[in-house]
Order: sequence, then structure tokens, then C-alpha cells
Amino acid sequence: MLRIYNKYVSNPYAKDRMEFIMVKFEKRLIPNYLTILRLVLVPIIFGLILYDHYTLAIVFYIIASITDVLDGFIARKFNLISDFGKLMDPLADKVTQIGTILALILKRIIPYWILIILSLKEITMVIVASVLFKKKIVTVHSKWYGKAATVLLFVAIVFTLLSEKIIVLSNVTIYLYYLSIAMTLFAGVMYVKSIVCKEF
Repeated sequence: MLRIYNKYVSNPYAKDRMEFIMVKFEKRLIPNYLTILRLVLVPIIFGLILYDHYTLAIVFYIIASITDVLDGFIARKFNLISDFGKLMDPLADKVTQIGTILALILKRIIPYWILIILSLKEITMVIVASVLFKKKIVTVHSKWYGKAATVLLFVAIVFTLLSEKIIVLSNVTIYLYYLSIAMTLFAGVMYVKSIVCKEF
């Protein structure tokens, strides 16, 4: 086996081909690395909030959000979409959001009902997705209202963290959560509606 390998890599064309395959394989993993990085950042953000390091928490939360944008963009732009990415990317998004919100609730900065509503929405989406999978129905691609809900929640969380340093912002953060929750529920309803229309 070793002789065969040495003979293979001693051939310049074969060696170049192997290197090309390895580089291509590494490139395919870039979006997945970004997704994993986002998951790694979650406990860091959680701990920073619990220990009142809000400025650093903002920095790491923004970095996590940037990886969310980048992994999707790179995967679509360079056709690097994988089954791992399809599963883990949305999961990493939710873990980041819920983990950060849970930390803010534990610090008594925001009310617990925000997490309850978001969790119920996500549970509903999981149930719907499971039904779709069993019925082999193609899922609906992300729409503007889903992206708007994500952006609003991002802004609400950043403003919440900033309000610990800039007190005046605390007067508007709760309204940002109202908008975010409203858009999240609207996105969920529209998602289910589009599935029902497709099926029937």
C-alpha cells in the first residue's frame, strides 16, 4: 500500500491533482468552520454577560452575527452548501439568540416572556419541519420577513447590552423587542401559511 501511495504522489500530475482535491475539500469546509465558530462563541458571550462585561459581549455577539452572514454568503456564492450546513447553520443561529437572551434574563435585564415566546415559535417551526420531512414537502426559502425578524432581534439585543453603559437606550429597548416578537410571529404565521397553500 505504501509503495502504491509513493508511486502515486511521485507522479507530478497525480500529486497536483491530489493537492487540488485537498484544497477544494478545505474550501468546502469554510462555511462549516464559521458555523462551528459561532457555536463556540455562545458560552463566551453568555459568560461575559453574567460577569457584567457588556462591551466585550457586544463585540463577540457582533462577531457571531458576522459569521452567520458570511457562512451563508460563502456557501451560496461558491456552491459550498452541505448537509452539515443546512442542519447546523440555523441551529447555531437559534442557540446564539436564545443563549444570549437567557443570559440577559438571568441578569434581570429583560423579561422572561421574551424567551418563552421565541421558544414556542421555534418549537412550532420544528414540528412543522418534521411534518414536512415526513411528507417529503420542499421547505420554503427564507423570506424578507424572516430576515427582518432576525435583524430586529439582533438590534434589540445589541441595544440591550449598550443600555447597560448608555442608560438612555433602556427606554427604547423594550419596544425593539415588541417589534422583533411581532415580526417573528408574523414570519412564523406566513411560513406555515405558505406550506399549507403548497400542500393544498
